[in-house]
Amino acid sequence: MTYELSREHEEFRRSLREFALAEIAPYAAQWDRDHHFPVDVVQQMGKLGLFGLTAPEEYGGAGEHGDFTSLCVAIEELGRVDQSMGITLEAAVGLGINPILTYGTDAQKQQWLPDLVAGQALAGFGLTEPGAGSDAGATRTKAELTEGEWVVNGAKQFITNSGSDITSVVTVTARTGSRDDGVGGSKPEISTILVPAGTEGFVVEPAYDKLGWHASDTHPLTFQDCRVPEANLLGERGRGYAQFLATLDDGRVAIAALAVGCIQACVDLSVEYALDRQTFGAPIGRKQGVAFQIADLEVMLHASRLLTYRAAAMKDRNAPVKEFKQAAAIAKLYATESAVTATRIATQVFGGYGFMEEYAVTRLYRDAKVLEIGEGTSEVQRMLIARGLGLPVE
Repeated sequence: MTYELSREHEEFRRSLREFALAEIAPYAAQWDRDHHFPVDVVQQMGKLGLFGLTAPEEYGGAGEHGDFTSLCVAIEELGRVDQSMGITLEAAVGLGINPILTYGTDAQKQQWLPDLVAGQALAGFGLTEPGAGSDAGATRTKAELTEGEWVVNGAKQFITNSGSDITSVVTVTARTGSRDDGVGGSKPEISTILVPAGTEGFVVEPAYDKLGWHASDTHPLTFQDCRVPEANLLGERGRGYAQFLATLDDGRVAIAALAVGCIQACVDLSVEYALDRQTFGAPIGRKQGVAFQIADLEVMLHASRLLTYRAAAMKDRNAPVKEFKQAAAIAKLYATESAVTATRIATQVFGGYGFMEEYAVTRLYRDAKVLEIGEGTSEVQRMLIARGLGLPVE
């Protein structure tokens, strides 16, 4: 299998880079300072077709002209200038559109996908809870079927794209009962339910004050006797756990692409600064202590990009699930940890200026850390990789 990007992918990258440099890069720092979510720019991204890269033409998507690799290219290029806009696209497609496209009924797809694919609306994915993150089986949110309606009660946290002015729906995981675990006990039955924005009892709490991703829309959610039709069940009842695990596999590759964009930015900024900054009558790039660190950044970039697009190619070519899961975990682990290291090195290259908010490396430094946490922590990735090797790790 070859992982080299096609001519079409590279042309797409060039066009998207022009958009990102013109419409996002000049404003990213101000959005970050103001904690501003730029709805108008998100909708411009929609007009470029970015939200429909993995969707069929019948819903306004790219159909056979798009693929998962194209989505990763888009996320990488957006993340190169602004990690917040990169995660907005990643979550909108991977966590918003993908579950509905994969598990939804025809009626659900017709209701939600056209606006989501067009970028005129956003969807969130309510999985994480105060006591249930990586341990998703500890979900406490409940949904009881009463007189043809699901009555949802519980809370979710750290939910991206869940409270913006254009959020239309949030897919929520909830306990809908219990099942025999086969050893004399029971385990929770977890299902996924579509909760439209504005539904009575669906409360979007104030946005978080985060370390990074300041221009990304992120909220805690609460559900207080929130009622939705029985038909809002997404996929089979009791299959929610398997559904969101599969959803996260795709998301891990997309997060790796976001990390690649971060590393690329660190390389670009570090090289430029090392050539421009003069000490003792010469650019600091002449010093091995600086130049060798930047060389290490370039190695991290190439390795991360290859791992990421290898996994993306496996997704596009329908590789066996077990092999794709392993590749996704490897790409996510290496690329995200490399991104955190890259921002530390870039900040060091900039010296005292790297500590000042007027320089982009400062924003990258803050933004990078969550890459090791979101859509499965580094520890979870190591566990998955070890299990893929046949090790009985818990």
